[in-house]
Amino acid sequence: MALIVLCITFTLFLLMGLPVAVAIGLSCMATFVAEGFPLELALQNMISGMNVFSFLAIPFFIFSGELMLHGGIADKIVTFARNMVGHWRGGLGMANVVACTIFGGVSGSPTADVSAMGGVMIPMMKKEGYSADYAVNVTTHAALAGALMPTSHNMIIYAFAASSTSGMLAGANIMSKGVSIGELMFAGVLPVIVLMVCMLAAAYWVALKNGFPIKPDGSSTLDPFAGWRAILVSFVAAIPGMFVVVIILTCIIMGVTTATEAAGIAVTYSLLLTFLGYRSMSWHKLMKAAAKAAKTTGVILLLIGVSTMLQYIMAILEIPDKTAQMLLGTTSNPLVMFFLINIILFLLGTFMDMAATILICTPLFLPIALQMGMGPVQFGIVMLLNCALGLNTPPVGGTQFVGCAIGGVSIEEVMKTITPFYGALFAVMGVVTYVPWFSTWIPSLLKGAPVY
Repeated sequence: MALIVLCITFTLFLLMGLPVAVAIGLSCMATFVAEGFPLELALQNMISGMNVFSFLAIPFFIFSGELMLHGGIADKIVTFARNMVGHWRGGLGMANVVACTIFGGVSGSPTADVSAMGGVMIPMMKKEGYSADYAVNVTTHAALAGALMPTSHNMIIYAFAASSTSGMLAGANIMSKGVSIGELMFAGVLPVIVLMVCMLAAAYWVALKNGFPIKPDGSSTLDPFAGWRAILVSFVAAIPGMFVVVIILTCIIMGVTTATEAAGIAVTYSLLLTFLGYRSMSWHKLMKAAAKAAKTTGVILLLIGVSTMLQYIMAILEIPDKTAQMLLGTTSNPLVMFFLINIILFLLGTFMDMAATILICTPLFLPIALQMGMGPVQFGIVMLLNCALGLNTPPVGGTQFVGCAIGGVSIEEVMKTITPFYGALFAVMGVVTYVPWFSTWIPSLLKGAPVY
């Protein structure tokens, strides 16, 4: 009965148009009432879920990304990427991929990446003779790299969800003990490189097939090669903005700071760079960055709080165990199981926000992944990549909505030409899922011991 109440109320609240966090919280409270539990217990779970010291890294990472977004870092990164590959066929699209990947490392957010890079690159690409749907697809897909970057606050959310997942499957020999945030940050490096290469290939292939760029008169023109000096000058101008990723990884790998303290250092560096280095930050922009960071942090912490209530209910009702039994009853083949998990995560990601999907699905599927031999670090990258893909798929599709709004094109038009870019993403998904080495090699190398 409690499970029926939970599922029905959650579905009804979503259909009523309530935000996911509110829908989860209200459905959990309805379940507490149905089971006769005091509501004080629900609120206690919610507050304890948010009151975690390591969560300080979330507002720090978000604020650092907003400072870089409002501080003009995007323009310098675009100039460098365009000088480097803008003279090739589809060069502006490839420059867009490089710029989005770099800025994703700075912002740690696919949506912020699309807002910054899309605001600059999409109008520029349309002006230079690229179709609007191509410009939007290149931007929104390349921006997904931000979810796997060291500055991604979603990594911290997954680390929390994995650490909160306790217990063991019946007959399993591996306990779910969570995952190190530092290991997860380094685990995303190689998949991001593979993602960028695949997106470059897709952007080049589509541009070659359609003859982009095409001017209104039917002619095809490309940027002249800017020269190595121009590349070097633009790289030097952009490198201070990109250096924030180096600071975070260096602090963690040397053991100087924790991820939370490294995030605080990143904010300090971003303030100094935008105010004193580039001199591109004003008090008005600072207030806008702070307000956006506070709003985003509030939404995320509310999701974490209500998801703690949900995890408590799922533990009481043994939902993870029942889900595992159902899936294990379907197949015992790890390859098939990982495929099913990917499909489920992808479908859920199309309807739910990334943070909500991570918080809800990690307790359900991490124990199964452990049972099938996939470690928590590798599963974390699989989870983040699936959820990021959901950001670019209707009906939620946050990054796609932003990109289409900037490009002045409908989602229907964009979906008609999305196949090559989806193919590139699914290729990366297959590599990360079935080749553990891609996500565990760098953490294992740095740790000096196997990481799974």
